[in-house]
Amino acid sequence: MSRDAPGLCPELDERGASITDAELHPAARAAGGGLLIAAVVLTALNLRPALTSVGPLLGAMRESLGASATWAGALTTLPGLCFAAAGVTAPWLARRIGLQHAISAGLVTLVVGLLLRVLDGPFVVIGGTVVATGGIALINVLIPVVIKGSFPAQIGVMTGIYTAALQGGGALGSALTPPMESAFGSWRGALGAWAVLALLALVAWLVGARRVSAADMPARPTGGSLLRNRLAWTVTLFFGFQSTLAYIMLGWLPEVFIDSGVSKTTAGMLVGLISLIAVPISIFLAPLAARSGSQSGWIVGLGIIGLAGVIGLLVDPAAAPLLWSVLVGVGLSVFSLALTVIALRARTTEDTAQLSGMAQGFGYLLAGIGPFVFGVLHDVSHGWTVPWIFVLVIYALQMTMGALAGRNRYV
Repeated sequence: MSRDAPGLCPELDERGASITDAELHPAARAAGGGLLIAAVVLTALNLRPALTSVGPLLGAMRESLGASATWAGALTTLPGLCFAAAGVTAPWLARRIGLQHAISAGLVTLVVGLLLRVLDGPFVVIGGTVVATGGIALINVLIPVVIKGSFPAQIGVMTGIYTAALQGGGALGSALTPPMESAFGSWRGALGAWAVLALLALVAWLVGARRVSAADMPARPTGGSLLRNRLAWTVTLFFGFQSTLAYIMLGWLPEVFIDSGVSKTTAGMLVGLISLIAVPISIFLAPLAARSGSQSGWIVGLGIIGLAGVIGLLVDPAAAPLLWSVLVGVGLSVFSLALTVIALRARTTEDTAQLSGMAQGFGYLLAGIGPFVFGVLHDVSHGWTVPWIFVLVIYALQMTMGALAGRNRYV
């Protein structure tokens, strides 16, 4: 069971005492934590292009590889499943080799996967995607631990910066990949080029995170397992449902727009806009929500806006694609609050690692089913109405779990 929180988590240390700027971790004080912040930002920029770059090219990939819609559904489902498997192991790996080295290993794995998936046929594409998303999964779980350990008094601000960079990377993946396909002459060159950005992030992390070692994981968690904790499961379901919506949109929305008559380039730009909208919202909303006694109202409010966009896509995607994209983008900005809630519902870095691993491990397992079900419903119904009704149901579940997870308590 959860415990009522006496105050806001960003202002408390592991004993519940107030933290001042003078007591911050040395890595956060040195040069204002500039190198570490830069490393976190550049790393975050790489956590979505591997996924969002596929959507605008999905039709071309299917045609080139002779693949079915079911294969496309599997390709868009795999990231969530890989995030689940690798996410559960991330805290264990960080304890074994250290937080800094675990994130470095994740970036190396990402580079290898991005290059591998453009070398051969449909099964190699899937294999490379598994490798790349495995690396992303490790980083997804561990960056919140870095923020909790190195910036305990600025959780909202740093989560907002991190999420904004992550969403900005997603926008770049959607918006720049179609022009890159034209420039390189193939989808393989366009997808493979994103490995360069991952290499830059690896260099930045090796330089900027050298002093993050004090935030390493302990030999074992200080508390018991969270698997029997009701609040932990509520946070996990909230994270899972919002991730389900995100991966359905990133994986299938370009195809929906293209099928309704929107050009491939425009479809890519619209999905890029969805991610881009989250950048300013994350920067300003996450700190505001973190200072609030409860995040439930913010979560429900964003959900209502997202619902309006989905209803528009259900009724007529081509009627106002820009408006639907803006509404959906605002709704998906709840991701920044999902990460904020993970940090706020835990007292220590150890608890944060456990909750982050559980929420992202089991949450992405749930999310991984979404794009596949969306694709199957499209195949079976020969249209988009039934899949969008499925999305509306997921939205209702996300808002319910988010309202419960946003209440001011600790696991």
